[in-house]
Order: sequence, then structure tokens, then C-alpha cells
Amino acid sequence: MPILHYGPVPACNPQTWDIRVYGATQSAREQRWSWDGFMALPKTEIIADFHCVTKFSVLGITWLGVPAADVLRAVPPSAAATHVMVWADFGYGANLPIEVFAEPYTLLATHRDGRELTPEQGYPVRIVVPSRYGWKNVKWVRAIEYMIGDQRGFWEERGYHNNADPWREQRYSYQELPGDGPDL
Repeated sequence: MPILHYGPVPACNPQTWDIRVYGATQSAREQRWSWDGFMALPKTEIIADFHCVTKFSVLGITWLGVPAADVLRAVPPSAAATHVMVWADFGYGANLPIEVFAEPYTLLATHRDGRELTPEQGYPVRIVVPSRYGWKNVKWVRAIEYMIGDQRGFWEERGYHNNADPWREQRYSYQELPGDGPDL
């Protein structure tokens, strides 16, 4: 699988790394996990295909990590929250509707095909969203923001489709229909 990304690969120190959930949470408070705390969360394994907007797919990748649905249970969103923004280092983010984030196969992955992720693959944590194109599969995840309303992420602001459904070939913003996302 080609490894594509924008910008440098961030360095990670597990001693100082953390991941946080914030924004429109039910408690109105932020939750943080250290590396050890995150690694103590229950893990699950999925087998999923990966679809890149550049028109290649890799079938049957085995991922291990924390189900996003478990994050939603641990830190419930407010009733008004409709979307999440998954943030990485250097200000990169990708938006998802809460219901896509909650899908059973959406995973905060730490391993691929039985091995810990490499830095280029998104170590220590990347999100795997099999129902969306690859740019929604954020590498180097540092935060999950619950949002009231939709907001375009990094690539969506630069002309990529807000929804990114590979089965509908939603690649570019000019393909969007009314209601597919916020104004550019």
C-alpha cells in the first residue's frame, strides 16, 4: 500500500503523548488518556478495505485498536453534537458525522497486519474509517472534537468531497449536492 501524507511525519514520545476528547461533550468536560491509559482500553480487531481517492484500493487489511464507538461510550457527546473532527499534529483534521464515527468498523488503530504501526503509517494511533476514502483515515491522531454542526477538515477545505463515500465515488467538492456539507 503506498504511504501518502501531507507534511512531515511527527515524532512521538509515548512518555508525553496523549489523546483527548473535547468540545460538545455531555459533561462539558474534556477527557484525556496518556499512552498507557489509551493502551489499557479494550481493543478489537477488524478486517477492512482501504480506498484511496487516487483510485487504488487495498483489500483485507487487519487492524487492531480501540473502537470509536467505545470512545463515544466513555465520553458521551452532548445531545446537540452532530459531527466529530479528528485532529492530528500540525493542524490536520478530518470531519465525520457522529453516526459514521460510531460505526462498528471505525477504529482508533494501533496495529496493522499484526504489527505496531510505523511512524509513516500513523504511529501511534490512526483512525480507520472503512466506509470513507483514505483522507478521512487520519494518521497521528491527537484529539477528537465533538461539534455541533459540520465543519470542513483539511482536505475538504481544499476541494475534496465533504462525505468521501467511495461507493458513491465522492471525491471532489464539485460533485457535492445540496446538503452534502457546509459552504466552501
